[in-house]
Amino acid sequence: MSSMDTCAFPLADGTVYSGRMGQRPFACAPIEEYTPFVGEEEISRLRRVADALDGASILEMNSSAKGGGVAEMLFSYIPLLDQLGLDVEWRIISGSPEYFETTKTLHNLLQGKKGQFTMQMEGSYLEAIEQCARERAGSCDHDIVVIHDPQPFGLGRYLKSDGQPWLWRCHIDIDEETIRRNPRLWDFMTAWTEHYDVSIFSAAHYVVSRWPLPKLIIPPFIDPLSEKNRHLAPEEVRRVLDKHGIDASIPIVAQIGRFDPWKGLDRTVKAFKMARSEEKCQLILAGGIATDDPEGVRVLHQVTEMVEGDEDIHILNLPLDDRIANWHEVNALQRAASVIMQPSTREGFGLVITEALWKGKPVIGADVGAIPLQIRNGVTGFFYGGASNTARRIVSLLRNPGEGAMVGERGREYVREHFLMPMRVADCLQGMQLAKKGLLRQDDCRDCIISFHPWYKLNKRGHG
Repeated sequence: MSSMDTCAFPLADGTVYSGRMGQRPFACAPIEEYTPFVGEEEISRLRRVADALDGASILEMNSSAKGGGVAEMLFSYIPLLDQLGLDVEWRIISGSPEYFETTKTLHNLLQGKKGQFTMQMEGSYLEAIEQCARERAGSCDHDIVVIHDPQPFGLGRYLKSDGQPWLWRCHIDIDEETIRRNPRLWDFMTAWTEHYDVSIFSAAHYVVSRWPLPKLIIPPFIDPLSEKNRHLAPEEVRRVLDKHGIDASIPIVAQIGRFDPWKGLDRTVKAFKMARSEEKCQLILAGGIATDDPEGVRVLHQVTEMVEGDEDIHILNLPLDDRIANWHEVNALQRAASVIMQPSTREGFGLVITEALWKGKPVIGADVGAIPLQIRNGVTGFFYGGASNTARRIVSLLRNPGEGAMVGERGREYVREHFLMPMRVADCLQGMQLAKKGLLRQDDCRDCIISFHPWYKLNKRGHG
C-alpha cells in the first residue's frame, strides 16, 4: 500500500518528487510485494531493464499532480523508479486559467471535437510555454526527459539539449484524420514533434503515423497495491457508504471518474432510470475535478441540474486535496457497486475500467478508444448498446449476480495479465533505453512503430 503523504507538494518550482533533492513525499510498495501479482519472471525483467539504464537521471513532467490518470500512475511509477536505483524527478508546469482553457480546447480538438485552433489560442499556449521554459532554464540536465500529454509538449523546443533524448507520451484518444482535417492544428502539433526523439501511445489505433519520429505502443497500468486498488474489508466499504448516506442494502450502479463531457454521464443516467423502473437500485456518480481541467466545474453543474430531485442518484464531488482519502473512497465505492458504467464517447484508455475489472466487477463501457483493449463483449465486460439495451443488461446483472461475478473474474485475470504496473514500467524503461542508446534515431527510424502489447485490430472510432 502507498504510504501517507508526509510533506507538502509540489514545491514552488513545480517539483512533486525528487530523489536528488530528498523530496520523497509518497511511496509505493516494495518491489518484491508485487511478485504474487505478476510473477518472479516479470520482476526480474523489471530489474534487468532498470539496471541497463545504469542509474540514469530521468525527468517526468506533466500538468497536474491532482486528478486524472496520468498523475495517478506517476504517484506509484515515480517511487518505483527510485527503488530501482534511478535518479528520478517529477515536476508539473504552471499556467494561467487562459492557458488551461486553451490546453483543454486543444485536448478536445485532438480527440475529434469540431472547432478550430485559433491564432489567439496558439499565442496563449506559446506565452505560457515560453514563460515555463524561462523558469526551468538550466534545470533539465537529466539523461532522459519524458513529457506527458499536450500541455507541456512545447517545452522540447526550448529546453532540449544536444544528445538528450526527449520522449512524449500521449494519453488521450487522439485521432490522426481529425488533426489532418484541421491544418492549423496539424501544423501546430507536428512542429513540436521535431524536438522529440520518441512518441509513446497507449494503443495502436492512436498512433499518428505521419509524425516523423519513432513511435512506441505502451498501455497504461494500475498499481494493485495502491490505496485505490488494494483489497478492502467489508467494514471499510460500509464506512464510506455511511459517510455519504448511501444505503448498502440497495444495489448500486456506479460511474466513477472525472466530470468530463466525454464520459457519457447522460447516457448512464438515462440507462439507470430505465433499469430502475424494473429493478430497485441506486446510482452513484462520483468523481473529482483535476486542477488542469477547467471544464470539470461546468460538467458537474450540468449533471447536478440533470438529476435534481432524484433521491436515488448520488452525486459525489470527491475532494482531491487528500489523495489517500480520495483513493480510499473511490476504492470503496467501486467495491460496493454491483455494476460499473463507463459509456464514454471518447476515451484515451479508461483506467477507471481497469480498476473496476481488477475488483472483479462487471463493467459496461462504450466501444470507443482503448476500452475494447480491456472489454471483450460478453467475456470480460459488456459494450454500451444504447440506453434501452443497456438498461436490460443492468437489470439482468442485478437479478443474476453470478453472471456478473463470472464476467468480473475474467476481467480481473485479464488485467493481471496485461495492465499491472511492474510489466508496463519495464516497457517504459526499455523504451528509454532504446532512445538513450540512439537505437531509435529519427533519420533511421522515423516510420518505426514498436508495440509492447498485442496489436489488436480495432475500429478507429468505435460505434459509441
